[in-house]
Amino acid sequence: MKEKAYFINKAEYSFDDFLELMRLLRRPGGCPWDREQTHRSIRQNFLEETYEACDAIDQNDPAALREELGDVLMQVVFHAVIAEENGEFTITDVLNELCTKLVVRHPHVFGEIEAKDSDTVLTNWESIKNQTKGMSTLSDTLAGVAGALPALMRAQKFVSRTQKQSIDPESLMPDAMDDKTAIGRELFSVALRAKTAGIDAEEALEKYNKLYLERAKTAK
Repeated sequence: MKEKAYFINKAEYSFDDFLELMRLLRRPGGCPWDREQTHRSIRQNFLEETYEACDAIDQNDPAALREELGDVLMQVVFHAVIAEENGEFTITDVLNELCTKLVVRHPHVFGEIEAKDSDTVLTNWESIKNQTKGMSTLSDTLAGVAGALPALMRAQKFVSRTQKQSIDPESLMPDAMDDKTAIGRELFSVALRAKTAGIDAEEALEKYNKLYLERAKTAK
Protein backbone atom coordinates (compact mmCIF):
# COMPACT_ATOMS: atom_id res chain seq x y z
CA MET A 1 0.00 0.00 0.00
CA LYS A 2 1.60 3.25 -1.17
CA GLU A 3 1.63 6.24 1.18
CA LYS A 4 0.92 9.89 0.37
CA ALA A 5 4.57 10.84 0.00
CA TYR A 6 4.96 8.38 -2.89
CA PHE A 7 2.62 10.42 -5.09
CA ILE A 8 4.19 13.85 -4.50
CA ASN A 9 6.35 15.27 -7.31
CA LYS A 10 6.39 11.94 -9.15
CA ALA A 11 7.62 12.35 -12.74
CA GLU A 12 5.50 9.59 -14.27
CA TYR A 13 2.56 7.58 -13.01
CA SER A 14 1.42 4.09 -14.00
CA PHE A 15 -2.11 2.69 -14.07
CA ASP A 16 -1.35 0.87 -10.81
CA ASP A 17 -0.30 4.21 -9.30
CA PHE A 18 -3.59 5.72 -10.39
CA LEU A 19 -5.55 2.86 -8.86
CA GLU A 20 -3.67 3.18 -5.55
CA LEU A 21 -4.18 6.95 -5.60
CA MET A 22 -7.95 6.51 -5.88
CA ARG A 23 -7.87 3.99 -3.03
CA LEU A 24 -5.87 6.42 -0.91
CA LEU A 25 -8.41 9.19 -1.51
CA ARG A 26 -11.15 6.84 -0.29
CA ARG A 27 -9.32 5.70 2.86
CA PRO A 28 -9.58 7.32 6.30
CA GLY A 29 -7.38 10.38 6.20
CA GLY A 30 -8.02 10.79 2.48
CA CYS A 31 -10.45 13.23 0.87
CA PRO A 32 -13.77 13.81 2.72
CA TRP A 33 -15.65 14.38 -0.55
CA ASP A 34 -14.22 11.31 -2.29
CA ARG A 35 -15.00 9.14 0.74
CA GLU A 36 -18.68 10.19 0.72
CA GLN A 37 -19.35 9.22 -2.88
CA THR A 38 -21.40 6.23 -4.07
CA HIS A 39 -22.21 4.75 -7.49
CA ARG A 40 -25.39 6.82 -7.52
CA SER A 41 -23.89 10.11 -6.34
CA ILE A 42 -21.29 10.25 -9.13
CA ARG A 43 -23.55 8.88 -11.86
CA GLN A 44 -24.11 12.33 -13.39
CA ASN A 45 -20.38 13.04 -13.26
CA PHE A 46 -19.80 10.02 -15.47
CA LEU A 47 -22.27 11.30 -18.07
CA GLU A 48 -20.86 14.82 -18.03
CA GLU A 49 -17.24 13.69 -18.37
CA THR A 50 -18.19 11.44 -21.29
CA TYR A 51 -19.97 14.29 -23.06
CA GLU A 52 -16.97 16.56 -22.49
CA ALA A 53 -14.70 13.95 -24.09
CA CYS A 54 -17.07 13.79 -27.06
CA ASP A 55 -16.99 17.59 -27.29
CA ALA A 56 -13.18 17.49 -27.44
CA ILE A 57 -13.47 15.03 -30.34
CA ASP A 58 -15.93 17.34 -32.10
CA GLN A 59 -13.53 20.26 -31.58
CA ASN A 60 -10.63 18.17 -32.96
CA ASP A 61 -8.61 19.16 -29.89
CA PRO A 62 -6.10 16.42 -28.95
CA ALA A 63 -4.93 18.19 -25.79
CA ALA A 64 -8.49 18.58 -24.51
CA LEU A 65 -9.28 14.98 -25.49
CA ARG A 66 -6.25 13.73 -23.55
CA GLU A 67 -7.48 15.54 -20.45
CA GLU A 68 -11.10 14.50 -20.85
CA LEU A 69 -10.20 10.84 -21.42
CA GLY A 70 -8.35 11.02 -18.11
CA ASP A 71 -11.52 12.32 -16.45
CA VAL A 72 -13.55 9.48 -18.00
CA LEU A 73 -10.96 6.96 -16.82
CA MET A 74 -11.16 8.45 -13.34
CA GLN A 75 -14.89 7.77 -13.30
CA VAL A 76 -14.30 4.14 -14.34
CA VAL A 77 -11.71 3.58 -11.62
CA PHE A 78 -13.74 5.53 -9.06
CA HIS A 79 -16.68 3.15 -9.57
CA ALA A 80 -14.36 0.13 -9.52
CA VAL A 81 -12.82 1.21 -6.20
CA ILE A 82 -16.27 1.79 -4.68
CA ALA A 83 -17.34 -1.65 -5.91
CA GLU A 84 -14.16 -3.19 -4.48
CA GLU A 85 -14.95 -1.68 -1.07
CA ASN A 86 -18.51 -3.01 -1.29
CA GLY A 87 -17.33 -6.51 -2.19
CA GLU A 88 -19.07 -6.29 -5.58
CA PHE A 89 -16.16 -6.59 -8.03
CA THR A 90 -12.63 -5.29 -8.64
CA ILE A 91 -10.92 -3.45 -11.49
CA THR A 92 -9.30 -6.79 -12.38
CA ASP A 93 -12.77 -8.29 -12.81
CA VAL A 94 -13.66 -5.39 -15.10
CA LEU A 95 -10.56 -5.92 -17.24
CA ASN A 96 -10.98 -9.71 -17.37
CA GLU A 97 -14.59 -9.40 -18.51
CA LEU A 98 -13.68 -6.80 -21.12
CA CYS A 99 -10.78 -8.77 -22.58
CA THR A 100 -12.83 -11.99 -22.66
CA LYS A 101 -15.61 -10.13 -24.48
CA LEU A 102 -13.18 -8.75 -27.07
CA VAL A 103 -11.74 -12.21 -27.77
CA VAL A 104 -15.16 -13.89 -28.02
CA ARG A 105 -16.63 -11.17 -30.24
CA HIS A 106 -13.69 -11.16 -32.66
CA PRO A 107 -13.80 -14.75 -33.97
CA HIS A 108 -12.33 -13.48 -37.27
CA VAL A 109 -9.17 -12.57 -35.33
CA PHE A 110 -9.04 -15.23 -32.61
CA GLY A 111 -10.99 -18.01 -34.34
CA GLU A 112 -11.68 -19.55 -37.72
CA ILE A 113 -14.47 -17.22 -38.85
CA GLU A 114 -13.75 -15.01 -41.88
CA ALA A 115 -14.92 -11.40 -42.07
CA LYS A 116 -14.40 -9.76 -45.44
CA ASP A 117 -15.48 -6.29 -44.33
CA SER A 118 -16.57 -4.20 -41.35
CA ASP A 119 -20.28 -4.85 -42.02
CA THR A 120 -19.67 -8.57 -41.51
CA VAL A 121 -17.76 -7.81 -38.32
CA LEU A 122 -20.70 -5.79 -36.94
CA THR A 123 -23.20 -8.48 -37.92
CA ASN A 124 -21.13 -11.15 -36.18
CA TRP A 125 -20.67 -8.89 -33.13
CA GLU A 126 -24.43 -8.40 -32.74
CA SER A 127 -25.13 -12.10 -33.26
CA ILE A 128 -22.56 -13.17 -30.65
CA LYS A 129 -23.78 -10.48 -28.27
CA ASN A 130 -27.37 -11.71 -28.55
CA GLN A 131 -26.29 -15.30 -28.00
CA THR A 132 -24.11 -14.61 -24.97
CA LYS A 133 -26.73 -12.39 -23.36
CA GLY A 134 -29.59 -14.76 -24.13
CA MET A 135 -31.42 -12.18 -26.25
CA SER A 136 -33.56 -14.18 -28.67
CA THR A 137 -36.58 -11.91 -29.20
CA LEU A 138 -37.11 -8.33 -30.33
CA SER A 139 -38.29 -7.47 -26.82
CA ASP A 140 -35.02 -8.82 -25.43
CA THR A 141 -32.87 -6.78 -27.79
CA LEU A 142 -34.84 -3.57 -27.21
CA ALA A 143 -34.65 -4.04 -23.45
CA GLY A 144 -30.88 -4.13 -23.88
CA VAL A 145 -30.80 -0.52 -25.09
CA ALA A 146 -29.58 1.61 -22.19
CA GLY A 147 -32.32 3.66 -20.57
CA ALA A 148 -29.85 6.43 -19.73
CA LEU A 149 -29.31 7.29 -23.40
CA PRO A 150 -30.78 10.58 -24.67
CA ALA A 151 -34.35 9.81 -25.77
CA LEU A 152 -33.78 10.61 -29.46
CA MET A 153 -30.70 8.39 -29.61
CA ARG A 154 -32.57 5.62 -27.80
CA ALA A 155 -35.47 5.86 -30.24
CA GLN A 156 -33.12 5.49 -33.19
CA LYS A 157 -31.53 2.42 -31.61
CA PHE A 158 -35.02 0.95 -31.16
CA VAL A 159 -35.64 1.58 -34.86
CA SER A 160 -32.32 0.03 -35.90
CA ARG A 161 -32.76 -3.12 -33.82
CA THR A 162 -36.35 -3.55 -34.97
CA GLN A 163 -35.37 -3.27 -38.63
CA LYS A 164 -32.63 -5.86 -38.12
CA GLN A 165 -35.41 -8.29 -37.15
CA SER A 166 -37.14 -7.48 -40.49
CA ILE A 167 -40.02 -5.79 -38.67
CA ASP A 168 -41.42 -2.42 -39.70
CA PRO A 169 -40.94 -0.08 -36.69
CA GLU A 170 -43.96 1.98 -37.72
CA SER A 171 -46.19 -1.06 -37.21
CA LEU A 172 -45.24 -1.08 -33.51
CA MET A 173 -45.73 2.63 -32.83
CA PRO A 174 -48.54 3.11 -30.25
CA ASP A 175 -51.21 5.75 -30.75
CA ALA A 176 -50.84 8.95 -28.76
CA MET A 177 -52.78 9.15 -25.49
CA ASP A 178 -52.27 12.86 -24.77
CA ASP A 179 -50.40 15.93 -25.98
CA LYS A 180 -47.10 14.73 -24.51
CA THR A 181 -47.21 11.29 -26.15
CA ALA A 182 -48.40 12.92 -29.41
CA ILE A 183 -45.20 14.96 -29.50
CA GLY A 184 -43.24 11.87 -28.47
CA ARG A 185 -44.75 9.97 -31.39
CA GLU A 186 -43.73 12.75 -33.77
CA LEU A 187 -40.17 12.67 -32.43
CA PHE A 188 -40.04 8.89 -32.78
CA SER A 189 -41.23 9.30 -36.39
CA VAL A 190 -38.37 11.74 -36.95
CA ALA A 191 -35.91 9.17 -35.56
CA LEU A 192 -37.39 6.59 -37.94
CA ARG A 193 -37.12 8.94 -40.92
CA ALA A 194 -33.53 9.81 -40.02
CA LYS A 195 -32.51 6.15 -39.72
CA THR A 196 -34.13 5.35 -43.06
CA ALA A 197 -32.14 8.21 -44.61
CA GLY A 198 -28.91 7.02 -42.98
CA ILE A 199 -28.74 10.10 -40.74
CA ASP A 200 -27.92 10.10 -37.03
CA ALA A 201 -30.86 11.99 -35.51
CA GLU A 202 -28.92 13.13 -32.45
CA GLU A 203 -26.10 14.54 -34.59
CA ALA A 204 -28.60 16.19 -36.94
CA LEU A 205 -30.30 17.99 -34.06
CA GLU A 206 -26.97 19.06 -32.60
CA LYS A 207 -25.88 20.43 -35.98
CA TYR A 208 -29.08 22.46 -36.10
CA ASN A 209 -28.50 23.60 -32.51
CA LYS A 210 -25.16 25.05 -33.61
CA LEU A 211 -26.83 26.88 -36.50
CA TYR A 212 -29.37 28.26 -34.04
CA LEU A 213 -26.60 29.41 -31.75
CA GLU A 214 -24.85 31.21 -34.60
CA ARG A 215 -28.11 32.92 -35.61
CA ALA A 216 -28.71 33.95 -31.99
CA LYS A 217 -25.45 35.92 -32.05
CA THR A 218 -27.07 38.34 -34.52
CA ALA A 219 -30.27 38.75 -32.50
CA LYS A 220 -30.95 42.20 -31.07
